[in-house]
Amino acid sequence: MVLRYRSHLQSRLLAPGTVNLRLGAVRRLAYEAADCGLLSADLAAGIRRVKGVKKLGVRLGNWLTAEQGQAPWQAPDRERLKGKRGRALLALLFPCGLRRHEAVALTLDHLQQREEHWAIVDLKGKGGHVRTVPVPDWVKSELEVWLAAAGIDRGKLFRRVNKVGKAWGEGVTVKAVWHIGKESAKCIGVPKLAPHDLRRTCARLCHASGGELEQIQFLLGHVSIQTTERYLGCKQRIRSAVNDRIGVEPNP
Repeated sequence: MVLRYRSHLQSRLLAPGTVNLRLGAVRRLAYEAADCGLLSADLAAGIRRVKGVKKLGVRLGNWLTAEQGQAPWQAPDRERLKGKRGRALLALLFPCGLRRHEAVALTLDHLQQREEHWAIVDLKGKGGHVRTVPVPDWVKSELEVWLAAAGIDRGKLFRRVNKVGKAWGEGVTVKAVWHIGKESAKCIGVPKLAPHDLRRTCARLCHASGGELEQIQFLLGHVSIQTTERYLGCKQRIRSAVNDRIGVEPNP
């Protein structure tokens, strides 16, 4: 039965990680059922022996250079209220490495000073993990421009902007963040740039500037250091690829 369930998940073209996550839940259920006497020990052991799906290869993310990274957050028109919001939002997503749902959930109470440095304090991220994210001074300045123009002095940091250029509502959606990022990415000719690519780029640029791997892990809120290493993309180099110069290329 569990084998059929695994085949069903694979037939839906789900990623190996997703399939294994769901199989893990089934194994846990079998363990709990056997512990309560609702399932025989032999049957539960058989379910737990079902192997997961092998993960072949690693998906290659999208990273920007430092020069490319300056363009997206500077692209929105700073003379318009929507532009001020876009600049502040993308500035937070990029150097602070925030996820979309973390950015839309931010309130003014999150912004506090720690050790004479601005930070997002007690941010609740993925899996309920809490972390503190340092905020560079220039990012804080972009935030202040938006907050002053929108007249926000409490509650959520980011709000909707109506057609007449006024802030309203109690916040924005993660879908709105996606669209803001996509519009700004057009200026650097990367149509498939996703907000999460800014998070990957943050990790790589922090590492390139001498940041310690452990500190980058703290910044991004990763439980596993292996996840941080994947974000750095240091396992495979594309710019200086190993097969660029192997002796079979045509003479210049």
